[in-house]
Amino acid sequence: MRGPLPDYPWDAMAPYIAEASQHPEGILNLSIGSPVDPSPASVREALAAATDAHAYPATAGSPHLREAIAEWFLRRRGVTIAPEAVLPTIGSKELVALLPFLLGVGAGEAVVFPRIAYPSYAIGAALAGADAVAADDPAEWPDHTKLVWLNSPSNPDGRVLGVDALRAAVARARELGAVIAGDECYAEFGWETPWDTEPIPSILDPRVVGEDHTGVLSVYSLSKQSNLAGYRAAFIGGDPSLIDALLTVRKHAGLMQPAPVQAAMTAALADETHVAEQRARYRARRELLLPALESAGYRVEGSEAGLYLWVTRDADAWESVAEFASLGIVVGPGHFYGDHSAHHVRIALTATDLDVAAAAARIRAGGVARK
Repeated sequence: MRGPLPDYPWDAMAPYIAEASQHPEGILNLSIGSPVDPSPASVREALAAATDAHAYPATAGSPHLREAIAEWFLRRRGVTIAPEAVLPTIGSKELVALLPFLLGVGAGEAVVFPRIAYPSYAIGAALAGADAVAADDPAEWPDHTKLVWLNSPSNPDGRVLGVDALRAAVARARELGAVIAGDECYAEFGWETPWDTEPIPSILDPRVVGEDHTGVLSVYSLSKQSNLAGYRAAFIGGDPSLIDALLTVRKHAGLMQPAPVQAAMTAALADETHVAEQRARYRARRELLLPALESAGYRVEGSEAGLYLWVTRDADAWESVAEFASLGIVVGPGHFYGDHSAHHVRIALTATDLDVAAAAARIRAGGVARK
């Protein structure tokens, strides 16, 4: 039996949100990575056209959707994968939290994840009654490891794992007999060299695994690239035997993505124009915020890709959160992302152009770190 789960971390932000709300020019929330830009018209039209969904949807996904996912893997990730080796999921957070359970990981076994990481990896271990181990170095992964999570580009710190690092991680996982899963939801958003001009590599990249996907899974979401967070539109692909096993459990559990969402995903995966447009929006917001933060004495670390700026001035994160709140700006404390980031805050690019411009102006005028 699993132990009690921790309190939901964002509840601790209530007093800082309250303070920021008192700012005379209004609150600017840069703490949560929830998209604010419109969902693509083509996707909304596909969703509307599929609303006569009287039959139960296929847990495996429609043939059209599975083919679209496989084609996307080849076109955008350089990965050859069969339609039968992919599976739609009800958003990616659901999958991250449930994957240890779905794979049968349990007591006496370990789930490994990055030292600085989205908290759902640890929650997934807790839900399954497994040990949660934060370790970046494959040599430090314990012998009882059964599932390894990689996150590239990373949330919160925006770091990217290159081909060599991915290859070493896969080799170590296979040595341990563990499944290794790459959470790659931010892969379309590379900002700094070389990722501003070349694709961010997938864990299924043939330079990493050759043609052998045994024990390897890739997780992706359309929440960020297509502004579909409200659709809960994500998918997983990789080792066909693991996908079959996940499909069986998900059938029993009734984890079915709604048929209209499957149709919307199929449309989104076929359209690259809206992704390029969204990438340009985030780049412009980043180019406003980053120099403003640096002018105020903050050091931006990592942040080479993804939808966040990971910043520090070497003070406790809660102190920085309070200083931003005094400017009416809400940011996320590094404490939420593990024991190794207590002096950082995460600042999201997922706010409107007007709000990002206002935040940059307040930071420059207020000199957050110069107090």
